[in-house]
Amino acid sequence: MDLAEQNILFIARAPIHGGTENVVLQLCETFKPLVNKIIVCAGKGFDKGALKEMQIKFYEIPDLADKSPKTMLDISFKLRQIVKSENITVIHTHHRMAAFYVTLLELYKKCIFINTSHNTFYDKTKFTRFSYNHAHLIACGEKVKENLTDEYGLKDVTVIHNAVKPFSGPVVLEPSLKKWHDLGYYLIGNVGRLTEQKGIKYFIGAMPEILRKYPKTKFIIIGAGELEQKLEQQAKDGGVWDAIVWLGFRNDIQNLMSQLDLVVLSSLWEGLPLTPIEAFSVGVPVVGTAVDGTPEEIRDGYNGYLAKPKDSKDLAEKIITYLNQNTRKPLRDAAKKTYNKEFSFKVLKNSYVSFYESI
Repeated sequence: MDLAEQNILFIARAPIHGGTENVVLQLCETFKPLVNKIIVCAGKGFDKGALKEMQIKFYEIPDLADKSPKTMLDISFKLRQIVKSENITVIHTHHRMAAFYVTLLELYKKCIFINTSHNTFYDKTKFTRFSYNHAHLIACGEKVKENLTDEYGLKDVTVIHNAVKPFSGPVVLEPSLKKWHDLGYYLIGNVGRLTEQKGIKYFIGAMPEILRKYPKTKFIIIGAGELEQKLEQQAKDGGVWDAIVWLGFRNDIQNLMSQLDLVVLSSLWEGLPLTPIEAFSVGVPVVGTAVDGTPEEIRDGYNGYLAKPKDSKDLAEKIITYLNQNTRKPLRDAAKKTYNKEFSFKVLKNSYVSFYESI
């Protein structure tokens, strides 16, 4: 396609901050100077400030996960209206329900239809095939591609890894982290929404064993979500409340990660998670659960360690293995090398532009 002539519509769910929103913003930055215009359509909570800075128009729609008849009619009407009024030529979806609407409304007949899959699924086979059948398919990782081809029988899937922009600094010291670091404590962070997916309860469950071996350890939980009160109660009941620093939702993740000794990803499922990439970008190794695309990023013993999902004991053992190292520099160097070679913003940018131009 001739990029200069295209009007692109990105559609995402994004009712909360997360990896998908980050990818959409990266694509906005990538294509803004190359195409005629970009429009973003997403749910409440999307980072409209970032779009405003890029002078990109935003349309808010109801939550794509809401399948009530009224909401589905509202979304259908709005999408038709946007495509017509903005003279859209390319629709790029980032959610299965978004792809469903494009297919249901036959918008793929008027526009080039692209979908990026960010997670693995094992349900709704006919629905998924229907939704993706007319799309040019991108998967954020090899496991996501394997899921699309093996589970749903879809073909011609291109892998483009997620990425994060490099951290340019300077580091802004977080007082609560500096305090404990100056006292000689290890700082071990877990970054993510406080939801079932992120498995924070298993991270909290691993803390007593780590503290027995390394009592001068503080666990930094960065994120917010519906399980916040439940997790706080678990920490109190488990006797580790005083060992945790709760930082809530933050938008300076790489800055905070650069002040940690180790990052933990305790997820139960992922597509290709951004957390390890963010950590690697500032040279911090990761202990992560071996689910879906995470082993594509973390190589056991090279730039971090892989643990069993839903297993606090194994998670504790892998964290202790890292803390036991006489020197942690090789793992830190490997983390940065992995980022530069495979998951930098430059790599993502070039891959997506090439993909668009090839259509």
